[in-house]
Amino acid sequence: MFWPMFAVAVGFVGLAVLAAFAVRVFVEARRLGRQVTESARRISRAAEELERASVSVAGAVDAL
Repeated sequence: MFWPMFAVAVGFVGLAVLAAFAVRVFVEARRLGRQVTESARRISRAAEELERASVSVAGAVDAL
């Protein structure tokens, strides 16, 4: 009777460990998603600034 109870206990411990890892993965995935969103926002802002700068340079070249 000891071995079946031991197997059930080990199974529950294994599930608890898997659940803990699942929570950690979920938290890290959310954090990565926020970082990707922020990076995309920064890239978009830099692209807009580059476009404005290229327009002003093009205007200066046309004036020559």
